[in-house]
Amino acid sequence: MRTAGGAVRAAAVAAAVTVLLAGCGAGGASGVDGGDGGDGGAKGDGAGARKHPGGPTGGASAATHLDAVPGVGGALRSRIPADSRQVVAVYGAGVNSPDATVVLYEKGAAGWDRKGSWPAHNGRRGWTPDHHEDDQRSPIGVFRLTDAGGVLPDPGARLPYTHSAAFTPPSYWSKNTRHDFDYVVAIDYNRVPGTSPLDPTRPQGQSKGGGVWLHLDHGTGTSACVSVAKSTMATLLRALDPARHPVVVMGDRAHLAG
Repeated sequence: MRTAGGAVRAAAVAAAVTVLLAGCGAGGASGVDGGDGGDGGAKGDGAGARKHPGGPTGGASAATHLDAVPGVGGALRSRIPADSRQVVAVYGAGVNSPDATVVLYEKGAAGWDRKGSWPAHNGRRGWTPDHHEDDQRSPIGVFRLTDAGGVLPDPGARLPYTHSAAFTPPSYWSKNTRHDFDYVVAIDYNRVPGTSPLDPTRPQGQSKGGGVWLHLDHGTGTSACVSVAKSTMATLLRALDPARHPVVVMGDRAHLAG
């Protein structure tokens, strides 16, 4: 006989699987985030072993006291909330490219300072301003970052962190994706802020996709998420501060600059 607690746990796991399949895990011939991306044998952090075209700052030393986040034009800049003092900028290499660079900026009294820059991946087919489920493109825009979680214990996150084995990808996914969700930060695209990244609610409807996260890289493009090395995820989790109202500004460089 199943207990009430067991039923609740089973429902939670079922909801988590739904999120994984409909979000980062959706798309691709194998139904795996990045499973048909070409470099299926990549192991470890993935992103750390590759060099991708960077954002406007390239490989230069950390920029400080900037008037605005570099490479972001007026259209998206106007959508950054006035109270946001942390921006994770995702500079896509091209509208149809899965390669990107993630840069963390923080705003102080003297302006925006660049705190770090790391190679990354985005949707395997690139970017879109009108994301739909299974299009294998990442949504372009400005989105708040309010919630985190993962298979691994909290590494010192400031955002609310859900530690759960329910983040574990299904066993039939490619082996190189097994650790994708060891750490995640939910991107507030078509989700309810203030809930676990595993919450399956899609306020704009299922067809608009969801479950778009920052997560660990496996060496190829994703279904819609942005992926970085494990060490980068740990750094971001420790840096992103709810008191600074962090957001992600993401897209290919041409759309970002528009």
